[in-house]
Amino acid sequence: MSRIVPAPGPLRVLALAQLANSLGDGAFYASSALFFTRLVGLSPAQVGLALTFGWTTAVLAGVPLGYLTDRWGPRRTAVVLSVATATTLSAFLVVRTFPLVLLVVCGYACCQAGLASARQALLAALVAPAERTRARAQLQATLNAGLATGAGLGALALALGTRPAYLTVFALDAASFLAAALVLSRLPRTRTAARTRTAARTRTAARTRTAARTRTAARTRTTARTLTARKALATAPRPTVLRDRPYTLITLLNAVMCLNMPLLSLGLPMWTVQRTDAPAAMAAVLLVVNMLGVVAFQVRVARRVTDLRTATRATKHAGWLMLAACAVYALSGAGIGAGAATVALIVAAVIQVFGEMLHGAGSWEIGFGLAQPDRQGQYQGFFGMGPQLARMLGPVLLTTLLVTWGTPGWLVLGGLFLAAGAAFGPTVRHAEPGRSGPLGPRHDAEAAPGPTAG
Repeated sequence: MSRIVPAPGPLRVLALAQLANSLGDGAFYASSALFFTRLVGLSPAQVGLALTFGWTTAVLAGVPLGYLTDRWGPRRTAVVLSVATATTLSAFLVVRTFPLVLLVVCGYACCQAGLASARQALLAALVAPAERTRARAQLQATLNAGLATGAGLGALALALGTRPAYLTVFALDAASFLAAALVLSRLPRTRTAARTRTAARTRTAARTRTAARTRTAARTRTTARTLTARKALATAPRPTVLRDRPYTLITLLNAVMCLNMPLLSLGLPMWTVQRTDAPAAMAAVLLVVNMLGVVAFQVRVARRVTDLRTATRATKHAGWLMLAACAVYALSGAGIGAGAATVALIVAAVIQVFGEMLHGAGSWEIGFGLAQPDRQGQYQGFFGMGPQLARMLGPVLLTTLLVTWGTPGWLVLGGLFLAAGAAFGPTVRHAEPGRSGPLGPRHDAEAAPGPTAG
């Protein structure tokens, strides 16, 4: 249990906030689709359209919200966005028309995306670089435990099927984000990027002025020119994440690997019901297998990832495991009977969860390791676009590949996972040399982060 629960300190506070959110989100995810169709009166097509627009808006808002995180500081941004998310969830209790639902869904998705990047920046600011992947694994295990528990509450609302039951789920989810905001406010302040750069420039200028006063009058003009050059170098605009091409490519590769998320929530339920002889309830069983697997093994798997080299090895192995899982999933639809199809689905789900955990550990290390230390908000906001792109494009892609194409579609999907997992290695090797240049030092060269006195 000690591997999953963080030691007392800022990381445990982050985990507690994550747990509060995930309890509400688990109930929300389990019941939201039927809430929108049965209570609000939307058609399935309208629900799909609203979600697509919502995650598209979140993708576009990722970098600006990350920039806001760098300017405001991750703690303040996380608290504000938690309250904003609670507000959007509360709005679902009263909106009953498609245009208003669309508007609220877009706001909800943007707040969730910004909150995720702010939390990643908080993790980078409060946890030493060498401990970040393990810490992220502990947070992921906490997240899945909360989602599983919350999904049980959502299932209870589905079983009751009443208006008060659905409204209670949304009210609890909103309350969970308010609770998370309160928990996050207990974290120590962190130094913002602007304050870090200003402090560094102030120290440099002070040292330069002291040295200048000791020089002889004959070198005054030379000293002045040196000071001017240094000031120009210190104040010159530095590249942002949008100019970091290797990091952009890594984010796109991560988006491909993150297709395992809509695969679990959307692709597998459709495949199980329409293409296999297994009972429909297996869709829920596969979700439970995934969540419990992450809770039990994510921290242990992440211990093997300690630097960029081991991270790229993990993503490569994840690609092979996802290919194997896709092949076994395809076998479950080969008309082999209900019993054999059930066994095949469970075996594939176990393989998939280990591929997912390896990808998670590797991508966290890469996402932190190649980011500029003083622009973690921007970089984590941009890197967080990977899951959002997967959620946005996944429904159409997976429906086409799995339901329409069947077995060939599974092989194509497995090939995508394999190619993306293998491509992390050369992309990271190409990006690594530039980390000591204009884009900033690698994370293992950073000083241990911590709170500021302010």
